[in-house]
Amino acid sequence: MDLSIIIPIYNEEDNIRPLHEQLKPALEGQGLSYEIITVDDGSSDGSFGILKDLHRQDKHLKVIRFRRNFGQTAAFAAGFDHSQGGVVLTMDADLQNDPADIPALLKKVAEGYDVVSGWRMDRKDPFLSRRLPSMIANWLISQVTSVHLHDYGCSLKAYRREVVEGVQLYGELHRFIPALASWMGISVTEIPVQHHPRRFGKSKYGISRILRVILDLITVRFLLSYSTRPIQIFGGLGVLSLGIGGGLGVYLTFVKLVLGQDIGTRPLLQLAVLLIVSGLQLISMGLLGELVVRTYYEALGKPIYVLRETLAHDEGTADA
Repeated sequence: MDLSIIIPIYNEEDNIRPLHEQLKPALEGQGLSYEIITVDDGSSDGSFGILKDLHRQDKHLKVIRFRRNFGQTAAFAAGFDHSQGGVVLTMDADLQNDPADIPALLKKVAEGYDVVSGWRMDRKDPFLSRRLPSMIANWLISQVTSVHLHDYGCSLKAYRREVVEGVQLYGELHRFIPALASWMGISVTEIPVQHHPRRFGKSKYGISRILRVILDLITVRFLLSYSTRPIQIFGGLGVLSLGIGGGLGVYLTFVKLVLGQDIGTRPLLQLAVLLIVSGLQLISMGLLGELVVRTYYEALGKPIYVLRETLAHDEGTADA
């Protein structure tokens, strides 16, 4: 299978048939074997009935149905798990992404890029509630992860298969896939894509997602920098806390023994004790984290590296 298209769907009954009609010419003109994987994320409208009908008509269409609404990240993860394509492309079902942009993404993948991300330069969404928070989030994500993209929130992306196989998705981490995969040494680029106003249904996102993005960003930063060495962050903070607390303790000891002053009622004494106890706890957390990480990697046989290719001579064929 050359190409897998993954489309999460949640209450998009008016958009499904028009999207399917637009996908067919965009895909069939590429000369590739392909599959369209739709993931019904617990829709409460007639979305599944329409998908079921289209499945009978189109041999390329695969339908996955959740028992309840698990969220877009879970839908993408299910699509990745059930896909077979060497290239995996994701997009939304709301008709705001244009299937006509698919050939341009595939062309960039053919040039050697591992991830090709769409950039909605002329985005057709309200400025204050959608575009402004997105601009802030994109800048923040780029700075924290060092993977610079203008539009992390655009679902229209193409990935080589090894990229999605190397990323485990939880919570709402689907928008961070390029950043999460960056530890593999991937090459990322983005291209301008079309963006249409939503004609049917309503958006599933609001301004409240900003808090979720910030919390997920903290998770991503930790996973990228310290997932295999938690002692370095917890231990570092613990040593810093111990150092400050110990320094305050030495100073208070000097005040008590040399200057003869009472320190029992000083807030500085309480702060010193708090910092020392916190430092010990942070170092303990780091050590426990190291045990968890080692158990995780060793129990699952999960490598801490990713190979691009290997050049070697077969045994017995090397020059003597």
